[in-house]
Amino acid sequence: MRSLKPLFVAAVALALSGCGYNSLQSQDEAVKSAWSEVVNQYQRRADLVPNLVATVKGFAQQEQTVLLGVTEARAKVGSIQVTPELLDDPAALAKFQAAQGELTTALKSLLAVTENYPDLKSNTNFLELQAQLEGTENRIAVARNRYIAAVQQFNTTVRSFPTNLTAMLFKFKVKPNFTVENEAEISRPPAVDFSGVKPQPLPEQKPMMPST
Repeated sequence: MRSLKPLFVAAVALALSGCGYNSLQSQDEAVKSAWSEVVNQYQRRADLVPNLVATVKGFAQQEQTVLLGVTEARAKVGSIQVTPELLDDPAALAKFQAAQGELTTALKSLLAVTENYPDLKSNTNFLELQAQLEGTENRIAVARNRYIAAVQQFNTTVRSFPTNLTAMLFKFKVKPNFTVENEAEISRPPAVDFSGVKPQPLPEQKPMMPST
């Protein structure tokens, strides 16, 4: 009997491989990995907000409505518990996406009002934060696209025959995905505009004394 056990294990492994079990497992892990990157990039953006708001506030205290909007949007993002179960809950994923969308809109409004403050736009700290925000938004767009592709591949496998039978047996279910009505508009990062940067004056040239 002991000699038959390795053959039985090999037969089971071959059967599982042939019915798509291994593909479902690997694609499920790919979805989780892609999701982790999405969360990391969104968190990176959230971490930039306090310094960005503080910098803008130092030059434009009268823009309280916009500043408050960004602060509240960030607080809403932080209130959402990002758990593994969120990947399988369409309502929770939609709530997460809506909160991130509100923060995106609030940040765009914040950067729009800075156009009225040339001194702010030439501030070194602000320029650095603005550049970091643009880079983070680009990384968010890339991470989201990878997640969307990973979920699409997984869902296709779950729905396709004969792997749909394996998915049903091992309780692999279709995962919710980002629903973006206008992906190009939402994923467009806030523009970094250096047009308001004041050029530094060149040092005054002293006239050369004629040689005698």
